[in-house]
Amino acid sequence: MHRLKTLAVALAASLLMVSAFAQPAVSVMSSGTTNYGSNAKAGKFASIRGFRMYYEIYGVGKPLLFIHGNGGSINNFKNQIPYFARNYKVIAVDSRAQGKSADTSDSLTYEMMADDFNALLNQLHLDSCYVVGWSDGGIDGLLLAMRHPEKVKKLAITGANLWPDTTAIEPGLFQSIVATNDSLAKVSQTPAVKAQKKLLNLMALHPHLSTADLKQVRCPTLVIGGDHDVILPKHTLVIAEAIPKGYLWILPNSGHSTLIHYKDLFNQVVGDFFKTPYRKINGMAKLE
Repeated sequence: MHRLKTLAVALAASLLMVSAFAQPAVSVMSSGTTNYGSNAKAGKFASIRGFRMYYEIYGVGKPLLFIHGNGGSINNFKNQIPYFARNYKVIAVDSRAQGKSADTSDSLTYEMMADDFNALLNQLHLDSCYVVGWSDGGIDGLLLAMRHPEKVKKLAITGANLWPDTTAIEPGLFQSIVATNDSLAKVSQTPAVKAQKKLLNLMALHPHLSTADLKQVRCPTLVIGGDHDVILPKHTLVIAEAIPKGYLWILPNSGHSTLIHYKDLFNQVVGDFFKTPYRKINGMAKLE
């Protein structure tokens, strides 16, 4: 019994360390008077692919899909939704098994979630949209563009990775994620533990994408990261260089939460990226 209590204490400490990456800036408060992620006026459920997906819609115009990170929710985009809702029909979603999108099944993969978003767009009768993905949401965005290329007009991702190891993720954090995930297998498998392990499995064991796979991303893509991101900047560069129409933006003095600490600049740059036609830069154009 003492050993299990000791393990539980160590596990709790590890989860606090991991939470900075797994649940980027989760908050129960929202700016202004709108509680994004718990707004009864804007919120709806869609029954798709074996579970009920929660989403909220704001604004009118061309559709724009927001995909949050591991363990997060719609609320993570409280600094982006009001800005983009001025010119877009913003569709903010709680991913499968996160936020209000409950799913008690044992399996969860990025591919499943990408197909979930495709199904939601189909149910909303949307043939395509712009996409912003943060952290795990960036991985989902890449997979949505790869598996359902007709659905993504332009893609902006921040803090995404292609594979789970220390060449992509800050070594200390990655080792903590793996250790915590292993520890979860040794405690009583309560529903809460199972839910947490399902999410940690994603970060510890997935995704498994190659740079060759990214050739399937046909849409213009803005690849973003902080210069002190838990996703190593050199890995973010690898992603940008592998996408045929990829742009790179590394923010100085920034970690994983680019959407928070640089919220105004982030919104402006991503907004301009969505509005500006893709321009291929090669040859003499590189001198401009």
